[in-house]
Parts: sequence; C-alpha cells; structure tokens
Amino acid sequence: MFQFLGATECILLAVMSLDRYIAICKPLRYAAIMHQRHCILLVSMAWLSGLSNSLLLSSLTIQLPLCGNNQVDDFLCEVPVMIKMSCVDTTFNVAMLSIVASFYVLVLLSFILVSYGFIVATVLGIQSSDGKKKAFNTCSSHVIVVSLFYGPVISMYVQPSATSTQEKNKLMSLFYSLVTPMLNPFIYTLRNKDMKGAIRRLLVSLYHWGREQT
Repeated sequence: MFQFLGATECILLAVMSLDRYIAICKPLRYAAIMHQRHCILLVSMAWLSGLSNSLLLSSLTIQLPLCGNNQVDDFLCEVPVMIKMSCVDTTFNVAMLSIVASFYVLVLLSFILVSYGFIVATVLGIQSSDGKKKAFNTCSSHVIVVSLFYGPVISMYVQPSATSTQEKNKLMSLFYSLVTPMLNPFIYTLRNKDMKGAIRRLLVSLYHWGREQT
C-alpha cells in the first residue's frame, strides 16, 4: 500500500504540472485539452501505474530470504531496507529498484521541471504585474509540495546507499511518509480566502487567550 500510494503521488504531481502548464501557457485551449474524460484517463493511468509498481517491487522483495534477521531498522518496511536485510545476491532486485526509481523520480521530476521552465518563460512575458502574480500564485502550492516530496524520496531511493546513513534514511522516510502528507492540506488551501481568514481568526483568538492566561 505504501509503494502504491507513493508511486501514484509521483505521477499525480507530474499530471498537476501538466495542468498548470496548459492553464498558463495555453489558456485558450485549456477547456478543450483538460476536459473531464482526459482528466479521468490521466488519473486512472496514475493509479494503475502506482498499483503495477507496488505489485512488482513487493512481489520481488517478499521472496528474498532474511536468514533469521527479522528486525527492520526503519519506521517502515521500505523496499531498500528489506533488500539490505537479505542474505542472498540482490543484484536483480537492486537493478529493478533503480529502474523503477529512475522513472518515478528522475523522469517524472524532469518532466515537472521542463513544464515549469515553459511556465516561467510564459510568465516573464506577461506585461501585467497582476497577471504575473496570479500565475505564480497558481503554481506556488504545487512547487512547495513537489519540493517537500521529491527531496526526501531522491535521498532515499536514488542516491548511492554508501553515502547515506541509516539514521538519515529513517528521517527521510518519516518526512515523506508522514510530514509531507500532513502538510499537503494546509499548503493547497493557502490560496483559499476563507481558509486564510479562519487561520487569522484562530491565531488572534490564541493570542488573546494567551494574554488572558498571563
């Protein structure tokens, strides 16, 4: 389930970058390109791809003998951690993990960066300052989530294991499995005026409550 949801989010973030690219770079064609059927197809492909990734890596990893070592030195049964616990040759498993990680992390992240390259070029060509501000506000929440998600994932799945400690891997695993999903609802609602007003009222009430207590 963890692999399933993680891989699906990688693709959904790439789909969201495509959505923002079309909205900013091709606004007049947005409704024709991102129609409901197309959106359903993209989301379905993301979920099916995530499920395929989960079934592939989990089925390969669960077959590895652990030779009595059943203490997982991590918060989760991560695939790289389980591979390290095995007492047989894991060259094939490591190769498959590298191939899958290269697609879900490097290829999709490159697609996101290229999309934002075109977005930045288009925004810089906008004469109105209000138009530039609106365009950047449209992308700000997505950029924050991409940074919070892909940074720890790259550290865990892409960089050579010899250059990372187990404690660092634990921290990265905890970050992208717990911290990032917990922050997502707040990040995506920062542009919502009602949400901003509710947060402002909450902070003011907490401030007055604190003063009353002192």
